Amino acid sequence: MAASASTPHTTDFPADGRCSYYVEKKKRFCRMVVAAGKRFCGEHAGAAEEENARKRILCPLDPKHTVYEDQLAKHLKKCNSREKPKPDFFIQDINAGLKDETEIPEQLVPISSLSEEQLENLIKKLRRASEGLNSTLKDQIMSHPALHDALNDPKNGDSATKHLKQQASILGNIEKLKLLGPRRCFVEFGAGKGKLSHWVDIALKDAEKVHFILVEKVTTRFKVDGKHRKKNSVFERLQIDIQHLCLNKIPLLSKEKLPVVGIGKHLCGVATDLALRCLVETYAASCEERNEEPLAKRRKNDKTDKEINPLAKEGNEKNVPEKWTPVAGIVIALCCHHRCDWRHYVGKEYFRALGLGAVDFHYFQRMSSWATCGMQKTSLEASNVTSKRKDKHSDDSEEHDDGGCRITDDSTESLPGLLTVEEKKKIGHLCKLLIDQGRVEYLQQKGFSPALQYYTDPLVSLENVLLTALPNHSSSPETSA
Repeated sequence: MAASASTPHTTDFPADGRCSYYVEKKKRFCRMVVAAGKRFCGEHAGAAEEENARKRILCPLDPKHTVYEDQLAKHLKKCNSREKPKPDFFIQDINAGLKDETEIPEQLVPISSLSEEQLENLIKKLRRASEGLNSTLKDQIMSHPALHDALNDPKNGDSATKHLKQQASILGNIEKLKLLGPRRCFVEFGAGKGKLSHWVDIALKDAEKVHFILVEKVTTRFKVDGKHRKKNSVFERLQIDIQHLCLNKIPLLSKEKLPVVGIGKHLCGVATDLALRCLVETYAASCEERNEEPLAKRRKNDKTDKEINPLAKEGNEKNVPEKWTPVAGIVIALCCHHRCDWRHYVGKEYFRALGLGAVDFHYFQRMSSWATCGMQKTSLEASNVTSKRKDKHSDDSEEHDDGGCRITDDSTESLPGLLTVEEKKKIGHLCKLLIDQGRVEYLQQKGFSPALQYYTDPLVSLENVLLTALPNHSSSPETSA
């Protein structure tokens, strides 16, 4: 700590009842309140040996604060950084996927260290594996009247407008898939501030029995879900890594048995794979197992359907699906493919069928950042971007327009005489498409009708691909009205 308890270089004095410790870095006295008869606050008491001989040490659970050494045992029992009891819905690695030690690559060299021949072979593999894939997705850039006023607010800055356009398009796509309706539970993965759920709630107005579960592994400032007080909407925030989340154990879902709609905006790399497995394996599969009759048999019995699920009754409201399903749909804006992980990736079978493995996947996911990182930036532009990114991070931004990669990342280093900037960009897009196609194949195998589409203009966000999926017995994403 760059501070001193010595005589300050100022004529100011500590305020009455405040700590007498002079913080050199801030050029002022500490402003913490002190106990009666004391000169220093608890944090700085150790600096005054003449007043307090007790030694303060760094907390082993969180070195950002200190504690009296003779009170360490007592402190560890109540420290806010201590490991807390795990909730019932926490099951270690339930969505992690199988770990195959034989396929985990050892330490691999950076892309920039590969020889020309090695890189050429990788690119040949990529192009061969991508043959037949449509590299130009369908445009589904939409909007929704719920965001009309917010989009036209003259007080909006560029960042706010970009977020609102994306949220409006995601909302429009949710409605197009007939998923925006009453009596269901929206699970927002990587929820951040919870703004996507916020707009879904606004769009649903007073629809009955609408629940929201917001999943975010880190503490988030400026959350908007706490402001909702509608009678028919319930918001529940879970601070947990998706890797360990068992939806079946959440009381809200186990009691209400509402169909789930999985949503997410810019769900980074591996988080997308964890969310897909969380929805269609650990949740949908276990819901099927709990039912006494097979799902196909239950559909033939109208009476049984009506008893099991309130959605299957006469006089359904608009956008209410006729048949009950544990997962009614998935709408996720994809992001940061370079943060994918082979163990957690849901498209392993697809890669293996193409003759590809863990090493190929590692390099493809690194090369995917070529699509968004802007290799042509000068050192001055790079420093400006880095500065802006720090500002965005401090503002708790949820945007990843550049794919989240750093300009100094090894995957963005130039490859003299081998690839142009434009060629690298095309290869990056091809890598992202191949990784996403593995997710599409996975969802098809699990009984869904998935689709990939552009949901926003690249000028709004370079991460502009939306993954949608509906159960096979529902309307497909291509035919929904």
